Amino acid sequence: MTAPDTARTGLDREYSPSARVTDLDREYSPSSRVTDLDVHLARYATDSARARAALPVHLDVPCGPLPEQRLDLFPAPDPHAPLFVFVHGGYWQELSKSEAAFAARDFLAAGISFGALGYGLAPRHSLRAITAAVSDSLRRICTGRSPLPIAPQAVHLGGHSAGAHLVASALLDADGLHPSGTITSATLISGVYDLEPLRHTYVNDALGMDADEARDCSPLHRMPTRLPRLVVALGENETDAFTAQHHQFVGAARAGGTEVTDLVVPGRHHFDLPFDLADPDTVLGAAVLGILCNGR
Repeated sequence: MTAPDTARTGLDREYSPSARVTDLDREYSPSSRVTDLDVHLARYATDSARARAALPVHLDVPCGPLPEQRLDLFPAPDPHAPLFVFVHGGYWQELSKSEAAFAARDFLAAGISFGALGYGLAPRHSLRAITAAVSDSLRRICTGRSPLPIAPQAVHLGGHSAGAHLVASALLDADGLHPSGTITSATLISGVYDLEPLRHTYVNDALGMDADEARDCSPLHRMPTRLPRLVVALGENETDAFTAQHHQFVGAARAGGTEVTDLVVPGRHHFDLPFDLADPDTVLGAAVLGILCNGR
């Protein structure tokens, strides 16, 4: 059996036969199902850098009081075009908006503005603080309190892994991000929606969650009667734990009356599925663009 190397943290822990690992650690280690993790992490960075170099306008917009609350914005030519805001993963402790703009060129090719949202990471920030900051940033974007040079008629949210958790949490925020009516849809990719199991894994080394924080920050424990339209997606090659979290969230959302497009995408895993986000020739991209461009 293989186990996480303690020299690395979060989503990109590699595996070595000499280290100790529990079954739960393995189930919440997406890299346990891939052999080329570094290739995908490098592609997040290189594709994002190419987007910033190739697109004619790229703005770094503040969207909150913290220095990390900033949006890399790639506006479409039409200032009223839909805006897709993407929240990156990294188990709340790795990556940044600098590696989260890889889909920008595909969205702009479809006439959609794109933004990659930054946020503070653990262990400097607690999970409560991270969740609150992302909700605050999205609320400012949706209500016009951030200095955006565009006036989108609709805002769509997306998140991957920890980012999917943060988007779901923002939609459930007590201050009413969703009831404002601004959010038209959300796309959640390979998310974690019940955090209690993570308390008992290596992921919690940096987060330091107790039972109360894990419960309070778990979207599955705060599901309302209805959310905006959702695309909830998962790669076929995920661990059983991520697959179970996906199906539990889809079931809870549908039980509350939410319209959900449930995707388990053949041939994809935790790290390569996000690249399909706005590619019209993929299962995920066709679903997302179908909603953003055609309202269906």
